[in-house]
Amino acid sequence: MPADFRGKVVLVSGVGRIGQIGHAVARGFGRAGAKLVIGAVNAVGLAERAQEFAAEGFAVRSCAGDLTTPEAARRAVAEARVQFGGLDVVVNVAGGLVNHGSALDLEPEQLDRELAVNIKTTFFVSQAAIPALLERGGGVIVNFASVAVLKPQSQMASYIAAKSAVAGLTRALAREFRDRGVRVNAVAPGTMRTADNLAQMKDANVRWVELDDLVSAVLYLASDEAKAVTGAILPVTGDV
Repeated sequence: MPADFRGKVVLVSGVGRIGQIGHAVARGFGRAGAKLVIGAVNAVGLAERAQEFAAEGFAVRSCAGDLTTPEAARRAVAEARVQFGGLDVVVNVAGGLVNHGSALDLEPEQLDRELAVNIKTTFFVSQAAIPALLERGGGVIVNFASVAVLKPQSQMASYIAAKSAVAGLTRALAREFRDRGVRVNAVAPGTMRTADNLAQMKDANVRWVELDDLVSAVLYLASDEAKAVTGAILPVTGDV
């Protein structure tokens, strides 16, 4: 049966750009009836997405800021509390591949950036959100790892390190808060058919994963259908 998030408040990060994962995930929750708080560092794009979602009839608020900082993460959670009375689900989409190349050529500032946009965003948003989830008697966090964590590839050492940290954080938070009603899982997507990937890899021989299929996996993990699932890293690759 279709996912139903009516009455739920959902915070989704990384929603500033059209045709990307955060955009699709937020739309999926909106179509399932959720009240949305969307966050991204791209203030202009975020405002455009909020207008787009409002035009579709979604209840939506936006909160722009650099989620690699705890202050921006706290503001996003505060927006959910003030505008919608609380928070039920957090989806940490913000992140992505920053560096591609040999580990021997990686500069310290490149590693810092890779870690910041992936693990810092996930950690700080989760840290800010968990008290709000507990106020509602529990809730759900869905993080974004990567299939590269499960099947490492060359030339991606810093990205795999960062996403491995996300996977580890997922399991650690799931364990810490399992008895307080907070479930924490992650998806590990394969090569997504996003606007960016299509532009960069249009002639590549890859097994594409459709955005709708990834959204379905995220909605499942966030729903009561997965109430016995926590600490899982769910591959969404269309492969074995």
